[in-house]
Amino acid sequence: MDGNIFQGFLDTTGLTMMLWQNWVMIGVSCILIYLAIFKKYEPLLLIPIGFGCLLANSSIGMMTDPHGILKVLYDAGISNELFPLLIFIGLGAMTDFGPMIANPVTSLLGAAAQLGIFGALILALLLGFDLQAAAAIGIIGCADGPTTIYVGSILLRDRPYLLGAIAVAAYSYMALVPLIQPPIMKALTTKKERTVRMEQLREVSKLEKILFPISITIATILLIPAATPIIGMFMLGNLMRESGVVERLSKTAQNEMINIVTILLGVTIGGTMVGPDFLKPEVVKIIVLGLAAFMISTAGGVLFGKVMYRVSKGKINALIGSAGVSAVPMAARVVQKVVHEEDPGNFLLMHAMGPNVAGVIGSAIAAGVLIAMVPH
Repeated sequence: MDGNIFQGFLDTTGLTMMLWQNWVMIGVSCILIYLAIFKKYEPLLLIPIGFGCLLANSSIGMMTDPHGILKVLYDAGISNELFPLLIFIGLGAMTDFGPMIANPVTSLLGAAAQLGIFGALILALLLGFDLQAAAAIGIIGCADGPTTIYVGSILLRDRPYLLGAIAVAAYSYMALVPLIQPPIMKALTTKKERTVRMEQLREVSKLEKILFPISITIATILLIPAATPIIGMFMLGNLMRESGVVERLSKTAQNEMINIVTILLGVTIGGTMVGPDFLKPEVVKIIVLGLAAFMISTAGGVLFGKVMYRVSKGKINALIGSAGVSAVPMAARVVQKVVHEEDPGNFLLMHAMGPNVAGVIGSAIAAGVLIAMVPH
């Protein structure tokens, strides 16, 4: 009798119920946590993602059981796109569009840097992915985690394990911006293009900053309705920031709300990384395609920066084009770092912030286009 009780208990432990794929993913989760803590790679996301992955691969079905905590969170915040949209409110409240408004022509660089989205989409189709998966993979090229998750949650409702791979790829490459971008930036530009000093930006009025989120939202509603949820939430947060009359709401969006939602989003995305589903050949392809998307986007921004350099007769530094990816503000800081290496007295951070914040809008518009055009 005692032996049967012991055997029954043993049968309920992870030692007997977990598959080898679950153990592999537990190892992956430990690697993600290590990179977050000791290498400082996107720790705000990789710690909850890594721990969510750890929990999902336990023997009690936190993600596979309809009543498991991770499945409940997924249904409540990912399958209906709630968590990414709430994060966009916080991001909007933290964003200053002043540099882009002061020099609106640089917003074109934010559009050019979306080239990787469509380049990776084509590559994914060539590698055998269907259109829904290819579009979700391509959006990695925008270098914007919430946008990537938003598009993936819509296009991959029936394949949440791919969403986990796409999200991890997006945030991993965002963390590696300082390593990935500089070689591309230097390879595609000349020393003369890299040492251009740009004129100081004009001061943007409060009225301009207030009218900007309102006008962008109206234009999105009229032209690209599918992008309205992302753009609308982003601009709502920005309007709260710039209005100056709801400081409490703006600070809450920037701090408490975005921090809470980031925890829930990360843990839930990690929860989609269940071993038997996650460890498939297409996941490796996604990781490779994500890198390709990011590199193509960087190259697209820099190449268009070269065009603007020539059109402006040498008044625009081509390097700010690389900031067109929407990894804010890291991509802009990378521009300043590369410029500083060439000319220590050259300060282009604020100029780079223009295409950087424009890239957020550009990626949201690209997301809306994909959602509108790809059947789901």
